[in-house]
Amino acid sequence: MKVHVQLYSRLRDFTGVETVDLDAAEGARVSDLLERLYQKLPALRAHDKNILVGAGLEFVDRDYEVKAGEEISIMPPVQGG
Repeated sequence: MKVHVQLYSRLRDFTGVETVDLDAAEGARVSDLLERLYQKLPALRAHDKNILVGAGLEFVDRDYEVKAGEEISIMPPVQGG
């Protein structure tokens, strides 16, 4: 299945990439998707423990099952000011 991944803020700056389309197996979890993403964009791996993941309009954990055609957002922690 195809999954569209959108990178935000510093993560976009580190990789020089705004969006990535990934192939994932049916039943893939966010953790599986992140591993595929780290293979394509190794600079992201260093930020693994701090990134937030969204599916649609909600934050999800790494056990979340990704659906075909879903947009996944990868972002750094939200900071206030």
